[in-house]
Amino acid sequence: MPKAIVVNMAGTQVGEMELSEAVFGIEPNQTVVHEVVKNHLANCRQGTQSALTRAEVSGGGIKPWRQKGTGHARQGSTRAPQWTHGGIVFAPKPRDYSYVLNKKVKRLALKSVLSAKVAEGQMVVIDSIKMDAIKTADFRKFLTAVGVDGKAMVVTPAVDQTIVKSARNIPGVVTTPASILSVYDILNAKYLVVDKDALAKIEEVYA
Repeated sequence: MPKAIVVNMAGTQVGEMELSEAVFGIEPNQTVVHEVVKNHLANCRQGTQSALTRAEVSGGGIKPWRQKGTGHARQGSTRAPQWTHGGIVFAPKPRDYSYVLNKKVKRLALKSVLSAKVAEGQMVVIDSIKMDAIKTADFRKFLTAVGVDGKAMVVTPAVDQTIVKSARNIPGVVTTPASILSVYDILNAKYLVVDKDALAKIEEVYA
């Protein structure tokens, strides 16, 4: 069964805890993780590209010259695609790129990335993450004290605006409640900083 050292916000070890084998001790499934990340990126696409077809371009209602006898090729409109200011052939239109993945797939991917963080020693468990005031400098000192020196994802039991606002100006640091963990954000972060109570919630939901 995997174990984690528990430290306080000053970086001092205050205990040790056993982690759920079902959540933090599985063999990571890279294929499933790739599918979930691809799904996340597809769902983030805006798909708002748009251009006008010849039917939508204004003007061009009159035939530019008579059908025969001018020496020119016959033309019916100055908004045909071969004309300057004409419409676009097969013009791109707004599109929804999102699609739905099976819940079991997303759950397995989340367990895989959590297990990988534990196996690589990149998950830091804090006995309690508390901020008395909104102070970015204090939050940065806390991260330094617990050995976090790069991109980090801070997981709290619930949304705490003091923590959110203290961390939001630190480049590469994101905060999230335990109930809405993102596989993409966990992968994007070098360290996973988890409140002990949030860890219990994660195990309760995903075990």
